Amino acid sequence: MSTAQLAPPAPEKDGRTAQRPFAVRALARPEVGVFLGAAAVFVFFLIAAPTVRDGGSMATVLYQSSTIGIMALPVALLMIGGEFDLSSGVAVISSALTASMLSFQLTMNVWVGVVVALVVALAIGAFNGWMVVKTGLPSFLVTLGTFLILQGANLAVTKLVTTNVATDDISDMDGFDQARKVFASSFHVGDVEIKVTVVWWLVFAALATWVLLRTKYGNWVFAVGGNKESARAVGVPVNFTKITLFMAVGFGAWFVGMHQLFSFNTVQSGEGVGQELIYIAAAVIGGCLLTGGAGSAIGPVFGAFMFGMVQQGIVYAGWNPDWFKAFLGVMLLGAVLINLWIQRTATRR
Repeated sequence: MSTAQLAPPAPEKDGRTAQRPFAVRALARPEVGVFLGAAAVFVFFLIAAPTVRDGGSMATVLYQSSTIGIMALPVALLMIGGEFDLSSGVAVISSALTASMLSFQLTMNVWVGVVVALVVALAIGAFNGWMVVKTGLPSFLVTLGTFLILQGANLAVTKLVTTNVATDDISDMDGFDQARKVFASSFHVGDVEIKVTVVWWLVFAALATWVLLRTKYGNWVFAVGGNKESARAVGVPVNFTKITLFMAVGFGAWFVGMHQLFSFNTVQSGEGVGQELIYIAAAVIGGCLLTGGAGSAIGPVFGAFMFGMVQQGIVYAGWNPDWFKAFLGVMLLGAVLINLWIQRTATRR
């Protein structure tokens, strides 16, 4: 009898427990895929636009990324929770308009306007969330309605109060310098000027990651996005979770709105339209599934960086900036295909 005949048969591998190669498991993580994509875009523009290698140029890229990334984070959390918010772009302008007009027209310290604007932004988010959970309507329809309401109100109220489409300059009002230090200041690292929004962006990303991965609330977010009825059956407060996620988007809109106000001293009431698609796209590119229940907070950080890199890289390369939207479409379609592959890989036995 041969040695092969004496050897015991190899145990059959159970498909449910078979270990897949490390590379496959790593690529199945949404943040890994977008990190590789961001690295590829970064290297591409390092070659195509040598100006990007300058420290000041990279600081500009990071600043552009941060203004998108701060909003992309709460939008991503909301998408993980299974919902959308199409009003986030104009809500940024609504917050800035509220703070500016209240402070100037009533001759108050600008911090009063900042606080009232926060209340308004949170109220908009709470309204969106309440409408979604109480009516059962898709968040797409609810927030589309809010988008139109805010867009019209921004223009109409601003013209009514200021007789113009922009607010008045508030740079000489009490509290302006202190507020600017919080929302729109900058500091130097060597000879490079860094905007404070870059720091806030990274702080918010770390906080969102901790919430998702280390808290009970983070488990609730994934649960309601995966299957809200199953989540409700095991005691997850579905309505509370969804409403607070919409309020988190309101908080992000308030913060970015304050940055815009204290960076430029005035606010154009017609701005913000279309930005909501940028925030959603950054979250999708960052690995958040359109169906909810999956994603991370780190992924949208790299997604926002890709946006900033492409937007500024096209300028530094001397190309027509109209190509940005074409790049945006390519990145979005690519991200959707990668997310689809990740979803299939994760569910494959």
